[in-house]
Amino acid sequence: MCLDDFTHTRRDFLKLSAMLTAAGAMPLLNSLQARAAAEPDAPVRIGYLPITDATPLLVAHNNGLFEAEGIQAERPVLLRSWAQVIEAFISGQVNVIHLLSPMTVWARYGSKVPAKVVAWNHVGGSGLTVGPDITDVKQLGGQSIAIPFWYSVHNVVVQQLLRDNGLTPVSKPAGTPLAANEVNLVVLPPSDMPPALASKRIAGYIVAEPFNALAEDLKVGRVQRFTGDVWRNHACCVVFMHEHDLNNRPEWSQKVVNAIVKAQVWTRDNRAEAAKLLSKDGANRYTPHAQTVLDRVLSPAASERQGYLASGAIQHAQWDEHRIDFQPYPFPSYTEELVRRLKDTLIEGDKGFLASLDPKTVAGDLVDDRFVRNSIAAVGGLKTFGLAESFQRNEEYSA
Repeated sequence: MCLDDFTHTRRDFLKLSAMLTAAGAMPLLNSLQARAAAEPDAPVRIGYLPITDATPLLVAHNNGLFEAEGIQAERPVLLRSWAQVIEAFISGQVNVIHLLSPMTVWARYGSKVPAKVVAWNHVGGSGLTVGPDITDVKQLGGQSIAIPFWYSVHNVVVQQLLRDNGLTPVSKPAGTPLAANEVNLVVLPPSDMPPALASKRIAGYIVAEPFNALAEDLKVGRVQRFTGDVWRNHACCVVFMHEHDLNNRPEWSQKVVNAIVKAQVWTRDNRAEAAKLLSKDGANRYTPHAQTVLDRVLSPAASERQGYLASGAIQHAQWDEHRIDFQPYPFPSYTEELVRRLKDTLIEGDKGFLASLDPKTVAGDLVDDRFVRNSIAAVGGLKTFGLAESFQRNEEYSA
């Protein structure tokens, strides 16, 4: 692709915007209903992007955890864009996906997709990566940075970081002059971000791993800040499932969530092995990434943390965050805070539906935590994930 032409990403966003309307979603939902009627006992069909956000779903498949629960699972389907993920999900081609948490808000309330969040897939696992010559967020003024999608926690976090540093996030066509305090946001697929940074087409990007680690490995960028050091233990991607499965196949749904939760437990205890099985050298070749790059994310050397503390990429040492971590409970306080912050976030396209959303109502309606509570209890409770035994928490956010 030509890195000076971002029109393909705009087309992708417009395609997704069209699908996530009542009219655009209708034929896909009709297909979903037809599939559900024709195959009421459908196996687990996972759709995913090749990012570490998908780890629990892929580990559950690789380790036979769905079969151990007594349900069938097909090989996960690798998709190339969020538009493909949404299209495959709404039409019923896949029935379990990881999806950007803000995108679930858009899907359910902007276009009435009958689906719910059943668990978190991971926490943290993202970062703001900048060119090697940039050492301060303020230096991004007058330049462009890439985000993976408008409805992403990356977009929410980076805009707060920019504002806290006296900068104004904007969305302007390529080539438009920028004021010294403006930072232009462009949407790019994660795989296009490191080459765009290397060619200086952008000054930085904020995205899921392992694309921050890849920039480090290629020596084309450095991590300016980890998102988990800004919003402590924030969700990024969540597990999204169809309501018809949750309501009509509750036993099957429980077993799906059981497998995903057990995969998270296993991953926490076997980080290096998880990196290997996800890599291009793993038996299933789930992702195109080298194990050395995935190791930096899942199983980093202790010395790396000291370097991030010294550089300021980590500013809250007391939080003791992993670069990526795994715990499945979808805390309501996070969903409430996310909705509040989305209302004040620059987002291209129609975001009018956000104005009428009540954060507390969304937290209770968007999320179905029946299954994950049972799954967590079965593996020993929240303490298994290093958490206090409480399904409530206070959000900690400090840029």
